[in-house]
Amino acid sequence: MKSPRLWDAHLHAAVGALPASPADRWLRRLSTAADHSTLWFGIAAVMATRKGVPRRAAIRGAGSLVVTSTVVNTLLKQVFGRRRPDISVLGEHRLLRRTLTTHSFPSGHAASAAAFATGVALESPLAGAALAPVALGVGYSRVHVGVHYPGDVVAGFAVGTAVAAASRRWWAVRPHTPARVRPAFSAPALPDGEGLVVAVNPRSGHENYDPAADIRALLPRAEVLEMSEDRGVADLLEEPARSGRARALGVAGGDGSVAAAAAVALEHGLPLAVIPAGTLNHFARDVGVETVEQAAEAVTSGAAVRVDAASLNGTPFLNTASIGSYPEMVRRRDALSGRLGKWAAMTVAAAQTLRDGTPVELSLNGRWVKVWILFVGNGTYTPRGLAPAWRPRLEDGLLDVQYLRADIRFSRTRAVLGALLGVSDRVSGYAETQVEALRVRSLSGPQQVAYDGEMGEAATEFEFLKAGLLTVYCSRTT
Repeated sequence: MKSPRLWDAHLHAAVGALPASPADRWLRRLSTAADHSTLWFGIAAVMATRKGVPRRAAIRGAGSLVVTSTVVNTLLKQVFGRRRPDISVLGEHRLLRRTLTTHSFPSGHAASAAAFATGVALESPLAGAALAPVALGVGYSRVHVGVHYPGDVVAGFAVGTAVAAASRRWWAVRPHTPARVRPAFSAPALPDGEGLVVAVNPRSGHENYDPAADIRALLPRAEVLEMSEDRGVADLLEEPARSGRARALGVAGGDGSVAAAAAVALEHGLPLAVIPAGTLNHFARDVGVETVEQAAEAVTSGAAVRVDAASLNGTPFLNTASIGSYPEMVRRRDALSGRLGKWAAMTVAAAQTLRDGTPVELSLNGRWVKVWILFVGNGTYTPRGLAPAWRPRLEDGLLDVQYLRADIRFSRTRAVLGALLGVSDRVSGYAETQVEALRVRSLSGPQQVAYDGEMGEAATEFEFLKAGLLTVYCSRTT
């Protein structure tokens, strides 16, 4: 029975014996294009020009590639030390322009190709499927030009795929479907938006884009009101809601604008249309509305869901609230994530913020704690730890309380290392609980609280409650 190495050599010889064809030139060019991962970094650069899923896919793919290349070239090749195949039997038309002096096993080109394609596929399955044939082509090209045995390529594919898959441990993949929510049955269908009053915050989102024109085109019978210096979102919506002129309310803006509109909708028992026009649109994405077109379709069809709303000292919020260093950490994370990816950005943001932060003594439902940061989510967030990003459900009836204790030695250092290793939810000093109501009292004087991207008034007493169920138009119910 032949050993794997003999089979490897026979397969390599069989590929080398293939007759000359026009494919030889293209495979040689493909192999060369992947030198130093130039091909993959070029694709990543193009993908990164588009925000959202394409950019996240590019960052994860490039990050997986860098880690894989480091592991393969500095560790695995040195450990196995396999010599390159004999290329003297190949014709000149198959050979690369340069002579390789590094070891053969595993193939770095194949490993990088698999890492990039798999990393992209985790965020964007369609883009990953499109890249898979290119990655396979790069791997095969290394055998075709004679510089690797087939076994080198297979091992490289395995290493790259494993590293990319393991990246989920440090940077969780955002779900491609909205959070699981309860269907609502009372949202009125509004043909052409008739009966809908929409408040638009033109200062949200991209500087050169005002969504009002798109809303008027898609929902020509809707009443579209634009926010000004003296009239905010709540001011615009209060009179139509109180007078009965509005059958439903709408808001185009970021999470702060959505929270303001939700407060009016809750007070008057009206459904809310959320039109994503902010920078991050956390709530709109969680509920499954990602474009103006989806929001308009939901309004005209009457499709909706019901979600929890929370309140802080009587003011509703939909996403998160925090006391201590957390608002600054999130701000820094979001500023860095476009360049570094969320995992690396969170690590850097945590290190910077916790280094300069001041601990706060709090009473949480009567229990004394000394914390660096306190996070309160409207619903249970995931992943656990210092980087919660989304909610599997929007109507679980719970407040998600997470905090980093300051009375534990080196808790800040442990938290940063935990974020780096993807285990921040298991470091000493991290604590969590889920409650239906939370009363917070500051023992360190007035503290400022942030919620849904807005800064609240400084106070010493904070009461977090569930404020009720909010009906939200949504084109996709789950």
